[in-house]
Amino acid sequence: MAQSGTFEITVSDEFHGKRLDAALAALLPDISRSVIAERISKGFVTVDGNKALKPSLKVFSGQKACLEMPQEEQSAAIPQDLPLDVVYEDQDLIVINKPAGLVVHPGAGVRDGTVMNAMLFHYPQTAALPRAGIVHRLDKDTSGLMVIALSPLAQIRLTRAISRHKVVREYEAVAEGLITAGGTIDADIARDAHNRTRMAVVPDGMGREAVTHYRVMEQFREHTLLRLRLETGRTHQIRVHLASIDHPLIGDPQYGRGLRLLKGSSEQFAATLRSFRRQALHAAHIEFDHPISGEHLSFDAPLPEDFQGLIEALREDAREHAHA
Repeated sequence: MAQSGTFEITVSDEFHGKRLDAALAALLPDISRSVIAERISKGFVTVDGNKALKPSLKVFSGQKACLEMPQEEQSAAIPQDLPLDVVYEDQDLIVINKPAGLVVHPGAGVRDGTVMNAMLFHYPQTAALPRAGIVHRLDKDTSGLMVIALSPLAQIRLTRAISRHKVVREYEAVAEGLITAGGTIDADIARDAHNRTRMAVVPDGMGREAVTHYRVMEQFREHTLLRLRLETGRTHQIRVHLASIDHPLIGDPQYGRGLRLLKGSSEQFAATLRSFRRQALHAAHIEFDHPISGEHLSFDAPLPEDFQGLIEALREDAREHAHA
């Protein structure tokens, strides 16, 4: 969304001793900090001629930093007449409620049938935008709310707002085990060194900063319903963070423990658990200031039917064993 090319800046006194990514984001306001951090990690930033690979690198007054930005590739995706559950729309953006099972944009092994393909059909103006206006993602099997830009300026400002933690995103999730109180998980995330399709919590400074806040909404026999708020939006963040504290999501195929039936469970309850074949995660709430008008917008999406059925089954199981 920023211009392509090479950007050269000199670190001013104001940013002496600051992080490289923070200094560049401030000095190049049309490029989001998350994009800058990604370019640093991939080796496209130098400081005084030396390659810088850590966004957290401290820079000093007078140093010269150089950032290479690639030419944005326009989407090769084709327009497809796929349904979109639009909960809000104006000339600059839409908010959709994505169902579980729908991929956000084409990638490895997925060439079409995505949110991006649907956007190109229903909103052809997004063909001129990077990623057809998509500014954040939900995993294929995570349901819930997404905001998507329809104009270039809205996309730039929404991306910037997300990188500056100005977009509030809250999720509901069912985790394995009993969690007794809310808390915060502040742990860096990076690609799993042993499995490149997974993410993993890594030592501080070795990955990208990731912060997840959570609170307990309801406890069942051996599971907990949580409400979570993201400060950052890393790949698989909630799934990885909860697994790292030994409370993975029910149904998570990558970070979960597989199906575990509780002692004394009814056949109906067991069948419900077996039939829930995705991570129990739903993007329930999003709020932000409109990138053009400044109006504060807030949206909520009810739990989808399969998620509601899971919670009712957990409640019924807990009632049946209340005095066990």
